[in-house]
Amino acid sequence: MPEPLLLETIAETKAWARAESRAGRSIGFVPTMGALHAGHRSLIERARQENDRVIVSIFVNPTQFGPNEDFRKYPRTLVADLKVCEQAGADAVFSPESKEMYLDDARTWVDVGGLTDTLCGLSRPGHFRGVCTVVAKLFNIVRPDRAYFGRKDAQQLRVIEAMNRDLNFGIEIVPCDIVRESDGLAMSSRNRYLTPEQRRQALCLSHALNRCRASIQAGHRDALKLIAEMTESIRQQPDAEIDYIQIVDADTLKDVERVEGTVLVALAVKIGTTRLIDNLRITVDPG
Repeated sequence: MPEPLLLETIAETKAWARAESRAGRSIGFVPTMGALHAGHRSLIERARQENDRVIVSIFVNPTQFGPNEDFRKYPRTLVADLKVCEQAGADAVFSPESKEMYLDDARTWVDVGGLTDTLCGLSRPGHFRGVCTVVAKLFNIVRPDRAYFGRKDAQQLRVIEAMNRDLNFGIEIVPCDIVRESDGLAMSSRNRYLTPEQRRQALCLSHALNRCRASIQAGHRDALKLIAEMTESIRQQPDAEIDYIQIVDADTLKDVERVEGTVLVALAVKIGTTRLIDNLRITVDPG
């Protein structure tokens, strides 16, 4: 595969994208914050299969980090990331500086109501305002035909779907399955923060979800009892601190009392100082 074209300004990214569109070529877009792993690679490969051109953004977005979060230490590995993009078949990479994306006197933000006041939105106030604003800007810059998002960030995916619809971007949002390590741990750029012992303990997230799936398949429907079962499982790990465990309607993200239709079983757990998320989407047939 040839090296992807590295674009660092909005103007040159717009020029590249508009030229491809004028030539009648479809554009697939994969927005990332870098520190790419096999999960990101799967998104790029999917985009490669379904589009004439593929562009990846690599931008650690400051506006989605809270004051006590890991913005400054978030891994920045552009050289390695470009190699992943090349191997996965990306044609271009947009990697701007913060000053390129945000004017000093910027005063416009994108908020999606309702879907952002639960799950990660509750424990990370302002997070989704930052996510939606930067994704809206990227959508305007690239104007892709399709954009690819992983299901691991399930709330983010649902929020972006709503924003795309409500603001008439007209982009096809393509959800992609969670990619896991061989032992079940969901791939994340933050996994590299874990010590070997914490890495072992982090398996409690996927184990709890698998236990919940088995219980649902066995006929259990009481959401509070299922949550209690997962809570007990995770608390067995000494370094685990639960942020939330919720079972919500997959569309509205509202808590449910009984598991019916399609639900999202979502959890966020700190292992030491590293906050990890994971989820399970499951559909229960009525009756």
